[in-house]
Amino acid sequence: MKKIIFYLCIVAFTISCKNNAVAYNDPIPKHDSLTIASKFVNENRIINIWTPPNYNKQATDSFPVLYMPDGGIKEDFPHIANTLAKLIEEKKIPPFILVGIENTDRRRDLTGASESEDDKKYCPITDGAKDFRAFITDELIPEINKKYRTNSKKGIIGESLAGLFVMETFFIKPETFDFYIAIDPSLWWNNNYLAKNAELLLAKFPEKDIKLWFAGSDAEDIYRFTRSIEKTFQNSTPKGLIWKYSDEPNEKHNTIFRATKEKALIWTLNK
Repeated sequence: MKKIIFYLCIVAFTISCKNNAVAYNDPIPKHDSLTIASKFVNENRIINIWTPPNYNKQATDSFPVLYMPDGGIKEDFPHIANTLAKLIEEKKIPPFILVGIENTDRRRDLTGASESEDDKKYCPITDGAKDFRAFITDELIPEINKKYRTNSKKGIIGESLAGLFVMETFFIKPETFDFYIAIDPSLWWNNNYLAKNAELLLAKFPEKDIKLWFAGSDAEDIYRFTRSIEKTFQNSTPKGLIWKYSDEPNEKHNTIFRATKEKALIWTLNK
């Protein structure tokens, strides 16, 4: 029985550390790209930017920004850009700018420190998330604000390991964004540190208006911890935090992103 459990854990870790294995042919929308030479991640990073249809028509308006890891052209950038375009056209969300960060090594960038020996087998233990977060806050966001008509509102969306990065940022640097979307976040990381310490981390939460939408699939190594965090929120919600948990037992790790994206965006991006 122990061998079976260990094997299942290996499978779960491997799936969660990889990109979504399902192939999609999302049309690539018209967009801008730029390259930032980052001192924090010590490499050049390609950034893809999609602006809403009325961006050029309303030359004086400023727009909120949605940032996303896994934001390469061959990753989830086209998928989310097309979804935003659809929801904006249907007047289900206000116009947003989308900024996608193309991956070079997502396992390094999206994971924080860990004391788990199992984690070391599948993802590098470098606390790369700290440097990646600094790249976003100190280099990427100022560059986007300089080049585009942005307002002060900004958020982040991610799933799997990117969802872990979203949740870690929410808990340890909540002032970074105004809204967070974490779909099937890999909360098993570092012996489920975030779930175990959620109450203590929330006790340090700033008095700021923040929205969080998160979801869990049928993956046991994830939903156990998303549900645990839900219970923590039910017992203790910081002032200013508005949150919603979407339990999705009928979705798998590789289907939940597309199954929940629209309701996540509609709930989070509206006032």
